[in-house]
Amino acid sequence: MSAAHVLIYIHGFGSSPASWKACALQHAFKDLAPHRFDAPELPFSPQAAMKLLQTRVEHYLSRAETKTLALVGSSLGAYYAIYLAQHYDLKAVLVNPAVRPFELLENYLGENHNYHTGESFVFQPHHIDELKRFDVPYIQQPERFLLLLQTGDEVLDYRQALAKLPHSPTVLQQGGSHGFDNFERMIPSVLNFIGIDHRNALP
Repeated sequence: MSAAHVLIYIHGFGSSPASWKACALQHAFKDLAPHRFDAPELPFSPQAAMKLLQTRVEHYLSRAETKTLALVGSSLGAYYAIYLAQHYDLKAVLVNPAVRPFELLENYLGENHNYHTGESFVFQPHHIDELKRFDVPYIQQPERFLLLLQTGDEVLDYRQALAKLPHSPTVLQQGGSHGFDNFERMIPSVLNFIGIDHRNALP
C-alpha cells in the first residue's frame, strides 16, 4: 500500500460525523486516494472522547503506510485537536475553535440533544472537570496550527482564539457563523496545509 496522509475530523459538542463540514471533507477525499479521511463519532464525555481519539491517533501512527497524520477540529473538537496535536506533534486545522469550553459549556449543563441524531445526553459538572484536564496553557510550535475564524460566530468570541494562538497562520473572515459558512471553499487550503497536493491526487 502506498504511503498516505490521514486526516481525522473531530466534531464539536452535540454534533456527529454527519456534520456538513465532515461530509464536505469526506466527499473531497473520494478523489484523493490513497489518502484517508476518518471522522469518529465521539462520546459526550470529554474523558471518553479523548480516550477514543488517542486510540485512533496511535493506531494510525503505528501503521507503516501512514505518511503523516493531521487533524481538523471544529469548536469543541478543535479544543481536543490542540491537545492531541501538542501531545503527538501533529498539524491541526482549528475551525471556529472553543479554547475555553469548560467556561462555555457551563451553560449546557443538564439534558442536551445531538443535533443530527436527536439522541439525548446529560452533561454534568464532572464533565467540566474532565474538560479542564485537556487545557493546553502554552502553545508550542504555533506554526503547526491553522486557524479558520469567522467574526460572525454567534457562539464563540473569535478573539479568544486569536489571543490563544497569536502566532499561528490564520484565515479571518468577516461575518459568517459558528458553523463556518462556505467551509467547502476552504478545503483546498486545508489540504495544502496538511501536505496533500489535491491537484495531483490519484483518481
